[in-house]
Amino acid sequence: MKTLNFIAASILLAGSSAAFSHGSESHAPAGAVTKEQKAWGIADDARNAQRTITLSMTDDMRFAPSNFSVKKGETVRLRVVNQGALMHEVVLGTKASLDEHAQMMLKFPGMEHAEPYMAHVAPGTSEDLVWNFNRTGQFDFACLIAGHYQSGMTGTFTITE
Repeated sequence: MKTLNFIAASILLAGSSAAFSHGSESHAPAGAVTKEQKAWGIADDARNAQRTITLSMTDDMRFAPSNFSVKKGETVRLRVVNQGALMHEVVLGTKASLDEHAQMMLKFPGMEHAEPYMAHVAPGTSEDLVWNFNRTGQFDFACLIAGHYQSGMTGTFTITE
């Protein structure tokens, strides 16, 4: 079934316009980043990053690694690398917030957004997302481009004490 979903999503995406995948440009925030507390942490400045974790995205609708762990209070630079030929993104959140956002993306695929907990990455490029993981728990990340999330392009991260 996963193979059929992947094939269907690939066919759909291959024949889609750029608007379907909500644009082909990076949505990196311009200027100062809004630091709004979320259940999974808060945006931070690159100068505070204690380490870098590289998240690779590929056209097989997978992340590598598909899970990672951080310590509470740790600021991490997530280097998000798109190794595919399609646009991909990473959005941090809870299962519920990602499900809700994914449904919105299906209804409004041209929707543009730029939040500090997401990186929209063009093929062959990378973006950095800097996040302070200041709350403990298990959370999720996903590519919410229509068809990608539904094909299983998801992962988890754990914030430990």
